[in-house]
Amino acid sequence: MDQLRAQALATDPSQLDGVVDRVSADLRDAVTELAWRTAAAGIGGAALFSLVALRRRREPLIAVGMSTVLLAGTAGLGAATWRPEALSQPTYTGLLVNANSLIGSAQDIVARYDAYRASLEDLVTNVSTLYSAVSTLPDPSGTGESVALLHVSDIHLNPAGADLISQVVTQFDVDGVLDTGDIVDWGSPAENQTFGWIGDLDVPYVYIRGNHDSAVTAAAVAAQPNAVVLDDTATTVAGIEVVGAPDPRFTPDKDATGATETLEESGEQLADLVDTLDEPPSIALVHDPKQAPPLDGLVDLVLAGHTHEREVSVLDDGTRLMVEGSTGGAGLRGLQGEDPTPLSCTVLYLDPATGELTAYDEITLGGLGQSEVTIQRTYVDPLPTGDDEDGGDEDGEPTPSDGPTQGPAQPTG
Repeated sequence: MDQLRAQALATDPSQLDGVVDRVSADLRDAVTELAWRTAAAGIGGAALFSLVALRRRREPLIAVGMSTVLLAGTAGLGAATWRPEALSQPTYTGLLVNANSLIGSAQDIVARYDAYRASLEDLVTNVSTLYSAVSTLPDPSGTGESVALLHVSDIHLNPAGADLISQVVTQFDVDGVLDTGDIVDWGSPAENQTFGWIGDLDVPYVYIRGNHDSAVTAAAVAAQPNAVVLDDTATTVAGIEVVGAPDPRFTPDKDATGATETLEESGEQLADLVDTLDEPPSIALVHDPKQAPPLDGLVDLVLAGHTHEREVSVLDDGTRLMVEGSTGGAGLRGLQGEDPTPLSCTVLYLDPATGELTAYDEITLGGLGQSEVTIQRTYVDPLPTGDDEDGGDEDGEPTPSDGPTQGPAQPTG
């Protein structure tokens, strides 16, 4: 592959116009040149071998004549049996018998993605309808002054994920977005040209690198006017202090993982930063959940991604770990299995005075062929009632509400 020409095509897609004709012409010229070189080498080699081996003047001429006849006969046989259609319907043997199924899978993914994107556009639009149902639930703070932050992760360059984020930011009146990484697949400059949607959100966008994101990716995100990239640093969003550390790995480049710190060491380094702050931050961002244990007991809430499976748990010393699924449905890889990976994100509601999490809405869009959107609200602490003045369990653990007005809301569309 000509790396420079491939890079030029990726940088300027307009160059794709006529690329098939150019490639065909290049291939035709290359084959013609190869044929002439092969013929010259065959005839010249036969003459040279005859001269060296027999040391007679007439034999090289005979060798030239015979090799010319043989090459002409081979060329004629090739021309007579030439079937261009065989290239479009190849036959494989040995290990290559799997090639046909692999090519078929790639073609199937492309076809399915077109239908997938079209169906998701309709589903994303339905989020506004679903929000009207969620908005009737009791306010998490009881005062109407909650800070709403949107947790997203593992977008993997899926434009439908960006559409979902934009819709949720608008409909849920989100104060900021927290992205725990893997915004792209390869960390390449071509992918990094797609981040204009971040600047269009008009709310702060806080991001940390995932294992699929490069330093170039982080720089491209940071170039957006509303974006902040955390690299063992802290920032404040709507009065809520947030710290974050990137994933120390860069998976697309195997050579880049030799001397990097481990996931646990990365978490420990972020914990050291927390110790230097005057007040503990409300939220810590990491990409891989394995970075979270060193932060247990230091931060009330740790957000992560990477696994493409949503999970909420409480660590040994009381820190809540919320692992998001994939806001981009795992990108194109999410279409490889029997059931495509759903798109997911979570709206977090925090007390503006204490920074404590009071409730969260888990938003999930079904995969290909599933016309379903769900929004489930969970209250971290029960809303105060006349019969319950302490507002919690006997052991003080947060309790999700399960009543008809306070329990999880699951409107579907």
